[in-house]
Amino acid sequence: MALCPEVDIASQGKSTEEAIANLREALELYFEDEDIEKPTQTEAPIVTIVRVRINGPAGNLRTSSD
Repeated sequence: MALCPEVDIASQGKSTEEAIANLREALELYFEDEDIEKPTQTEAPIVTIVRVRINGPAGNLRTSSD
């Protein structure tokens, strides 16, 4: 999945490259609209992976090597 959080647009693809190409196309179409408010420059978002331990039946869905 590829996401542009500044304008809340996301896209998907079978590969990372395809997801980014699809997002680029979606953004081009979005910004073709003259009435769209263009985003102002913002700080880059922080993107990270967070692992949490889940107790109960759902805890067996995914294992961790921690």
